[in-house]
Amino acid sequence: MSIVSPSLRKEYTQSKLLETDLESNPFSQFRKWFDEAVSTGLPLPNAMTLSTVKKDHSPAARIVLLKELDDRGFIFFTNYQSAKSDELAHQSKAALLFWWISQERQVRIEGATEKISASESEEYFATRPRDSQLSAWASNQSHPVSGRPELEKKMAEMKTKFADQKVTKPNEWGGYRLLPDFFEYWQGREDRLHDRICYFFEKNSWKVQRLAP
Repeated sequence: MSIVSPSLRKEYTQSKLLETDLESNPFSQFRKWFDEAVSTGLPLPNAMTLSTVKKDHSPAARIVLLKELDDRGFIFFTNYQSAKSDELAHQSKAALLFWWISQERQVRIEGATEKISASESEEYFATRPRDSQLSAWASNQSHPVSGRPELEKKMAEMKTKFADQKVTKPNEWGGYRLLPDFFEYWQGREDRLHDRICYFFEKNSWKVQRLAP
């Protein structure tokens, strides 16, 4: 049996997380850590793993990008006919995971999801680069294709179709908002005695609990 080289092991020494360091609201704590991740120059600090449940109850996960955050939840965008959308239609509960390696931190978030309004999706779609808008029309996301040429042909067709005019949002493209009821903030510590502190929503307020590493 082969194993990963022990030389890849590292100690976590960047910081610590104590109860006295926490914001009272988990959204405020997230914004604090997110801003710190951005300030380090970490590539794509808004990249997050989205985990969903398939109809056969098996898990699925992929990286998506956090595009908006409000006091209700975390917003990402996709094709409503994609595999992830089918899974969210089957089971609306999902999980997000952020990993900020430069600060030796991760954040886990769990909750139900909902589609955002068409107007919210249209507002964001209008801010996308034009070629990204066109690719939303060209790609029947998650569905089989014969090869790369088929995608490039469809993209060329969309460029012709929308030549010299505004690219409108496809009906099947839009956003989801994950509505958290659980956050876990993880800070790497030496000797694997990591700090793990969670917030959970109970009786109309956020409670805080430390977890063993």
